[in-house]
Amino acid sequence: MIFVGDDWAEDHHDVHIMNVDGKRLASRRLPEGLAGISIFHDLVAAHAADPREVVIGIETDRGLWVDALATSGYQVYAINPLAVARYRDRHHVSGAKSDAGDAKLLADLVRTDRHNHRPIAGDSPEAEAIKVLARGHQNLIWARNRHTNALRSALREYFPAALEAFDDLACRDALAVLGRAPSPAEGARLSMSAIQATLKRAGRQRNIEQRAQQIQAALRTEHLHTTDAITTAFAATTRAAVGIITEINTAISELETALASHFETHPDAGIYLSLPGLGVILGARVLGEFGDDPNRYTTAKSRKNYAGTSPLTIASGRKRAVLARHVRNRRLYDAIDAWAFCTLQNSPGARTYYDQRRTAGDLHHQALRALGNRLVGILHGCLRHHTPYNEQTAWAHRQTNRNTEAA
Repeated sequence: MIFVGDDWAEDHHDVHIMNVDGKRLASRRLPEGLAGISIFHDLVAAHAADPREVVIGIETDRGLWVDALATSGYQVYAINPLAVARYRDRHHVSGAKSDAGDAKLLADLVRTDRHNHRPIAGDSPEAEAIKVLARGHQNLIWARNRHTNALRSALREYFPAALEAFDDLACRDALAVLGRAPSPAEGARLSMSAIQATLKRAGRQRNIEQRAQQIQAALRTEHLHTTDAITTAFAATTRAAVGIITEINTAISELETALASHFETHPDAGIYLSLPGLGVILGARVLGEFGDDPNRYTTAKSRKNYAGTSPLTIASGRKRAVLARHVRNRRLYDAIDAWAFCTLQNSPGARTYYDQRRTAGDLHHQALRALGNRLVGILHGCLRHHTPYNEQTAWAHRQTNRNTEAA
C-alpha cells in the first residue's frame, strides 16, 4: 500500500507519497483541475497498480477534486483541520508550517492513525443535491437577516415611525410601503387609498383596510427628526436595501420549491416526515447534513456525536465535567435545535421528556439539547430499521420506567 497526503489550496495541491515504512516515494505541487488530477493519477500509478491500495488524506470531504479521487477507487479520508493541527503539534513543537510539510503530515497520519478516522461518506447524488439546496436556502435566509438588521438600524436613525408600523421588515407589506415612501415625510403623506393599493400590489388579500389604517396611524406619529440632507441619504440606502431584500425573498421562494421537489423524491423522505416537528424544509436540512450513507453512522451514539447533541465528558483524576459540544456541524445543530422546539407542540412524549429535564433543573436550551439528542437516536433507529416514527414505540419505555420509579 502507499499513503498520500494532499494539502489543497484554491489553485494547487501539494502531494506527498510514502510507503508503509514512511519512506518518501514522491512529492510534488500539482495544479488544480483536470491537468492536476491527471498528473496525480500518473504519480500514483507509478507506485501502486491497484487503486484500492492507495490511501489518501485530505482536509476536505467535498469538491470536484475529492469526487475525482473517490470515483477512481482510492481510499479517501477527510481529516478535520483541527485534528491535523493537533497532529502537527505531536511532531513539531517549533510551530513551523508549510504546504509541503502538511502534505507529508497527512500522509503520515493516514499511514499510522487512519483507524481513528473514517473514509469520506458515500452519500447518494440525491442527498448531495438536497444538501446543496438546503445550505443555499439557509445562506439566503442568513443574508436576509443581515440586510434586515441593517435596515432596522438605519430606520432607527431617521425613521422610527416605520419600526412602529412594521414588526417584520422582511414581509411584503413593509417592503412595499418602504419602497414607495422611504422617508418620514413621504410616509406621513401617504393616503389610505395609496396604502391600500400598495398592499394589494404586494399580495395582501385580507384585512387590507384595517391594516392600512394601522400603517397610516403609525407613519403619522410624531417623532424626532434629523436634517433633510441626512434624511435624503438614509432614504436612498433604505430604497436600495428594500430592493435587495425583495430579491432575496424571491430567491428564497424559488429555492424552497426546488428543495421540496428534491427532498420529497428521496427514498428516506417518508421516514423523516413521519417524525414530529419535521416538515419539508427542516427535514431536508437534517437529511442533507446527515447524508444517506447507511454505513456512515454505525451506532446511534456516533450519529449523536456528529450532530453535536451528545454531552462531552472531561475526566481527569478526581475532576469530572460534563459539557456541551462546541466543535460541531453548526447547520445540523441549529436544525436539530429547531426540530426539538417544534416537537413540544406535536409529540406528548417529547413534551413530557422536556418537562422532566426542566424539573430536574435544566435551563430551556439544555433541555432542548437533551431532547434533540433523544430525537437523533429515534431517527437513527427509524432509518436503521426502515420504519416510520411511532409515538408509542419512541416514548413508552420512558413512561413505563417513570411509573415504576413512582411506585
